[in-house]
Amino acid sequence: MIRLPMLIGGEEVFKDEVIDVIYPYNQQKVGEAVKGSVEDVEKAVEKAKVGLKKLKQLTAYEKYKILLKVAQLLEERKDEFAKVITLETGKTIKESRVEVERAINTITFSAEEAKRIGGEVVHFDASPNGRGKRGYYFRVPAGIVAAITPFNFPVNLTAHKIAPAIAAGCPFILKPSEKTPLSPTMLCQLFLEAGVPKEAVSIIPGFADVGQAMTTHPDVRVVSFTGSLKVGEIIAKQAGLKKIVMELGSNSAVIVDKDANLELAAKKSVLGGFALAGQVCISVQRVLVHKEVADEFENLLKKEASKLKYGDPMEEDTDVGPVISINEVDRIQTWISEAVMKGAKVSLGGQAEKTLFKPTIVSEVPEDSKLFYEEAFAPVVAVKRFETIEEAIEMVNKTNYGLQVGIFTNNLKNAWKVIEEVEVGGVMVNDIPTFRADNMPYGGVKGSGIGREGPKFAIEDYTEIKVVAFDLNA
Repeated sequence: MIRLPMLIGGEEVFKDEVIDVIYPYNQQKVGEAVKGSVEDVEKAVEKAKVGLKKLKQLTAYEKYKILLKVAQLLEERKDEFAKVITLETGKTIKESRVEVERAINTITFSAEEAKRIGGEVVHFDASPNGRGKRGYYFRVPAGIVAAITPFNFPVNLTAHKIAPAIAAGCPFILKPSEKTPLSPTMLCQLFLEAGVPKEAVSIIPGFADVGQAMTTHPDVRVVSFTGSLKVGEIIAKQAGLKKIVMELGSNSAVIVDKDANLELAAKKSVLGGFALAGQVCISVQRVLVHKEVADEFENLLKKEASKLKYGDPMEEDTDVGPVISINEVDRIQTWISEAVMKGAKVSLGGQAEKTLFKPTIVSEVPEDSKLFYEEAFAPVVAVKRFETIEEAIEMVNKTNYGLQVGIFTNNLKNAWKVIEEVEVGGVMVNDIPTFRADNMPYGGVKGSGIGREGPKFAIEDYTEIKVVAFDLNA
């Protein structure tokens, strides 16, 4: 069993009160993390103030070298990290290995961006009162970062918050999901081993009280949160005058046009719908297919989904592991039942064995069912037909979410229409919304979030602009 401390200003802290970590596949305890408190947050903030001063003394090159060292250390221990991720999340070991590789890339991108934080000359003489003035602006660390991460990508989403923070010169206090506190703690330990000033590194596993203490603390200057819309709204109301970055929920759609490559669309939709048992913000939840090709496409979709093996996530040939808890199984079965009562049809799956939920396809899903307008976060794909591209766009926009969308088409006019009219943060043409490169600007609109992740873009949120003007007339 894995037992890890919390870190307060880089110092290991053990307590009697712990959080049990449960393996979703068999509900067995696999580890425990120290349970943090509001008092621990206060201590971490005081340490972080010292960490901020120390980080400001580091050159861009020194931060670059430190982050490259973190990436190297993670590379050396990637198999160990992958196993722990699977034990915490239940995602397949194949998926966990991919996550670790992505985290290595995220940290490396952050290292490179540490050298690119710059500024720009300000042409004061473009203003009527600017004669004789010269100057520029540059970016400085915003201050202490409070980072809160979800269970589904405990290493890479942690990397997306804390690596850009260090690149920007900001200390961080991290609250990982209480379901997956082990691998984030291990990653923070690598940051210390690589040479990040210890006072700049804190991780406090805990529950809502810890998160609230972090996000409302007057000395915290940036809040970076990934999680549900409901919690995000609470944080936004309570945080006060802070910079806020939020990646919230989604119910991402794929549009399959009548001239699309249907085999490609079906294969990719299955990949995007059932990866990590559908527990991905940009999972394919809704497939909107043109009525002229709907029957053919749905048959291809069912054929591809039927090939998936679901079961023990530690087995190399498993494609779909368990969902995170029994409660989630109960919730999604209720949602499917609601859709069926309103006229939908379960064309594949729908059954569960404890936390193993069989890959499920639900056809003719009505727009007023939760499967259509809420975030399912489960291995369920809802299919609905459309007649015109305008109708498909309207259905995409009808929800409160707007993270990413995919469209499969060979009609350039329709592709551009979707790009220009859908209310989302990203459009993937002839691909699924599940696509994400870790250096791209990633985030949504409406209820899907505020700001963008990706090291370059996160650093913009973790820094403030300082302007300098010289009066040459003096």
